[in-house]
Amino acid sequence: LAATLFLVRSLFLILIVVLLSAGVAQAADTQPAAPWLDRSLPVDQRVKDLISRLTLEEKAMLLNHRGTTVERFNIRADQWNQCLNGVKWDRPTTLFPSCIAMAATWNVDLVQNEIAKVLSDEARAIYNGWHIDPQAPGDHKGLIYRAPVINIERNPYWGRNHEAWGEDPYLTGRMAVAYVRGLQGDDPKYLKLAATLKHYAVNNVEINRKKLNLHVSQRMLREYWLPHFKDAVVEGKAESLMASYNAINGTPNNINHWLLTEVLKKEWKHEGFVVSDLGGVRTMVDGHTAKTMTYVDAVAQSVMAGCDFSDKEFEQNIPAAVKEGKLTEERLNDALTRVLRTRFRLGEFDPFDAVPYSKISPSVIGSDAHRAVALKTARESIVLLQNRDQFLPLDKTKLKKIAVVGPLADVVITNLYNGKTGKTITPLQGIRDAAASGTEVSYAVGGMVAARPEGFDPTKELQSAVSLARDADVAIVFVGTDKTVEQENIDREKLDLSGNQEELVRSVLAANPRTVVVQLTAGSITEPWLKENIPAMLQAWWPGEEGGHAIAEVLFGDYNPAGRLPHTVYASEAQVPPVDEYDITKGFTYMYINGDPMFAFGHGLSYSKFDYAPIALSSKQLAGDAKVAVSVDITNTGKRAGDEVIQVYAHQTVPGVKLPAKKLVAFTRVHLEPGEKKTVVLNVSADRLSYFDEKTNAFITPAGPVDLLVGASSDDIRQKAVIEIPTAVSVKP
Repeated sequence: LAATLFLVRSLFLILIVVLLSAGVAQAADTQPAAPWLDRSLPVDQRVKDLISRLTLEEKAMLLNHRGTTVERFNIRADQWNQCLNGVKWDRPTTLFPSCIAMAATWNVDLVQNEIAKVLSDEARAIYNGWHIDPQAPGDHKGLIYRAPVINIERNPYWGRNHEAWGEDPYLTGRMAVAYVRGLQGDDPKYLKLAATLKHYAVNNVEINRKKLNLHVSQRMLREYWLPHFKDAVVEGKAESLMASYNAINGTPNNINHWLLTEVLKKEWKHEGFVVSDLGGVRTMVDGHTAKTMTYVDAVAQSVMAGCDFSDKEFEQNIPAAVKEGKLTEERLNDALTRVLRTRFRLGEFDPFDAVPYSKISPSVIGSDAHRAVALKTARESIVLLQNRDQFLPLDKTKLKKIAVVGPLADVVITNLYNGKTGKTITPLQGIRDAAASGTEVSYAVGGMVAARPEGFDPTKELQSAVSLARDADVAIVFVGTDKTVEQENIDREKLDLSGNQEELVRSVLAANPRTVVVQLTAGSITEPWLKENIPAMLQAWWPGEEGGHAIAEVLFGDYNPAGRLPHTVYASEAQVPPVDEYDITKGFTYMYINGDPMFAFGHGLSYSKFDYAPIALSSKQLAGDAKVAVSVDITNTGKRAGDEVIQVYAHQTVPGVKLPAKKLVAFTRVHLEPGEKKTVVLNVSADRLSYFDEKTNAFITPAGPVDLLVGASSDDIRQKAVIEIPTAVSVKP
């Protein structure tokens, strides 16, 4: 009996323990999640809750963009990446033409809805791949992307012109807005990626860039160096900006409170974050101040000025900066709020399946559909510079022998910020694929871009190229630049053809007057001799993985070229002002050039002809912040379907103020079949007609007449109309 009673008592106690445990478990299950994990709450409330739980050291860790995981909350360090014209990865991704080539399309819809969409699809797919399978091959990249570069091409010698969008702030701004929108997506709650505008601001030289001090007037900053950044922030809603290494008027950008806080965060109301360029803190200690500034001071001044995110120096020195009273916790929390807000909006702290972009499969990376967009971009970017006596297109049915020569004829040029290449089509391969059956396509290197390759005999190679050209029905010469001539850390030394490429072109032309020159470059080539002597010239940029096919299609007339130059091709190097001159009114760009260019901004020919009817205006006056609609009928009078890029420029005069000879204020690209007519309507806003007055610190839209010039390029104006601004308008930034 005693044993039975003991057993009953024991079972009763076990039952009580089980019931109590179940109650505790049930209570735990019904406990609400920490607010920062509750996706039903507003993002800012979630961010605030998370920050309240962090130690000072953990806050510093999260502001190191190359930091480690915050183990207490399992918050992974940001794994930022690059995607200028292809997502950077250790596996093949789609390789697009360079950004300067994208600009040459003058096609905003293409950039936003196709190019940037493909880039962001592939970036998200990489991220999704390692979330679905933690053992997935390839680097495990994050969602903050350091693109686009929107520095402006004032300086044709700049080594990074291939990353930029040309010399005009309006064209650059339109392209930047499109690219950012395409990267970041259109979901109302979640970002697809976070775009980072580089390099803020006035970054335009590679030599000595980490301690360069630039003297720039307020007028030039407001009219030329900043407007495209404003467009991408205010309209594009770019999440992030990267502060450049250089100083402006004595203050390094990393600690420039006026630039990072007064302009960006207060005037433009930017709610995202600012990140330093890699080693940005070190450049102040080792470069700008020649080691007279401590790391604690450099970090404190950076954060207080408005830089929110950086390298290991932030993690290592923020705690000391706070404890020493050099950095306020209020500003530290603001920086962290900005960075974490972006990461919350990317969906990093929500269930994976809750984010709509989680459905993008890794199978899209490098897909046929994406290759098709790369091909379309290359086609639309090619500029027909010259076509004397309608030399192009070539009739492939009449060609028995084609000589393809040049050091860039059988290569695909890449840069530092794209992925590993997969299948690529060189110009030589593209021509062979497109040539008629039975046509002999022969090839010789012929020359060198810069340094002589090992075992390369210039004399022998040149003779081989000349021999092929002499026996061919047509010679196609591929010349230009590559990463050895223009690239990050490498500014161009001259604007003409490097190596022995000019000698190659001259020799081939002497052997065969039926010679076409195709330029594969990032920046412009100043070679007046080419324009004077070569019957046909194409500018094909660095055209990406499908560039060879696109070039062949243009050469043989399967595609009608309509690319337009996004920069001026100067007639001589003497025409270019000094590189350290940052006032563009001294002769830079199509707006202020002294004399005639070799090829003008906006220039590009077609195999068709387009007629422009007289302009119709929605109003003869433009007042306040209104817009005027400029309407023009465009007719394709040629025999081929093709695109036309309609450009609207403004010209006005103000006594005592040097204004542009003309300024781009609107543009669009339209497609027309043979004989087709379309009415094109472009809006011009009053703020596009203003200049910055340093005396009043305001943008002035002056009263008086304004010429509106409509044409096919800045030097090919077809129609003109005049509007009147009845009253001057002054607007503070």
